[in-house]
Amino acid sequence: MASREVDSAPLASSVPASAEALASAGRKVRQRLVPFLFLLYIFAYLDRINIGFASLQMNAALGFSSAVYGFGAGIFFVSYTALEIPSSLMLARVGARRWIARIMITWGLASAAMMAVSGPASFYALRFLLGAAEAGFFPGIIFYLTQWVPAAQRARTVASFMTAVVTAGIVGGPLSGALLTMDGAFGLSGWQWLFLLEGVPAALLGFVVLRWLDDSPAEAAWLTAGEKAALLSKLAEERANNRERSETLASTLRHPWLWVLSAVYFVIPVALYAFGFFLPQLLQGTFTGTPFQIGVLSALPYLAGAIAMVLTSRHSDDTGERRWHVAGGALVSGLGFIGAALVHGLVPSLAMLSLAMLGLASMFGPFWTLATSFVSGTGAAAGIALINSVGNIGGFVGPYGLGYLRDATQSFTIGLVAIGVVMMAGGAVVLLVPDRNRAPRDRTAG
Repeated sequence: MASREVDSAPLASSVPASAEALASAGRKVRQRLVPFLFLLYIFAYLDRINIGFASLQMNAALGFSSAVYGFGAGIFFVSYTALEIPSSLMLARVGARRWIARIMITWGLASAAMMAVSGPASFYALRFLLGAAEAGFFPGIIFYLTQWVPAAQRARTVASFMTAVVTAGIVGGPLSGALLTMDGAFGLSGWQWLFLLEGVPAALLGFVVLRWLDDSPAEAAWLTAGEKAALLSKLAEERANNRERSETLASTLRHPWLWVLSAVYFVIPVALYAFGFFLPQLLQGTFTGTPFQIGVLSALPYLAGAIAMVLTSRHSDDTGERRWHVAGGALVSGLGFIGAALVHGLVPSLAMLSLAMLGLASMFGPFWTLATSFVSGTGAAAGIALINSVGNIGGFVGPYGLGYLRDATQSFTIGLVAIGVVMMAGGAVVLLVPDRNRAPRDRTAG
């Protein structure tokens, strides 16, 4: 299979890597690519979890139980998982620019179409379609970053990009709450306006992708020749020093540690999407405010997560350690979920939910840096997609399980405790994985 991975040989062999040029290239990559990818991921995550706020009106309007809602929320990940690897391999084949644009246009339209939900069947169908449309986006971005960012700076770069998850929660909560107040305008319900006005911008951004992204550093007109050579040389050097890594789809599927990492990653979507899809309802159970007020309060756990994500990833890069950063975050998050199940009242619940998100968010950067240390070449796209697709089964299990247990027990308590235990188990398993990035951060690369 042809791959669009950077061919660094011509430039890398003719010009030695310069520390100054490498640092300059790193700054330009972070300034041009990371903010834009951050913006794209805000809309990706927002369009996944905005049903959490839509449920404050939609469930009652359409007669959805917690189990029906949880199943519809989670079925997104069935199609997403099934198409994750094929989509990621297509990205490696045709290039990130065109494939990411395709993903965004189709998912934006599918998200906006959620305004047409009229019952369980259409709810399940449109959520399934949304998952199919978005499949490959996140692993595609992670793969794309491996083509631009040396390993020593990757945790903080991935974390900078992934702060979009928590930023979407910080911004999306108040925004979604405000959109719900449009209930009745032009004959549409507030939840219908929410889907429409948060879906269309994603589709429009897909066209911007075609103008803004380059498939590789060699094609970047905004880098000087010296910067290109230094960056490509550094990336080629890393690939040469890791020839034992999985470089093809077949070798990736046979790699035992990637399957272990997939099991570890499973716990993250279990918690992340159970949290995102049910947070408004959890807050509504302790606070009788308006949807906008609930949206504002929902931003607080995500704010705690954003701070923890940045600080933890910086520390992980500076020390070169990955596993214990992931395990520690899992432990803290697990304790937060269990605490949220046991306390009562708005303030204690918010504190425990903030602790849960704080630990969860701090895992992202170190985890993906550890995971990408085992793969290269076309195998990188497949390996990242394998971990993300197997792990994202948790995106179905978490919301559906929490919704089912909520209906069965008339309480969120058992479901939250179960998520906490699963998180701590994942933290224990990651310590079995060898850490391939023990060297401290290379400060010459900026």
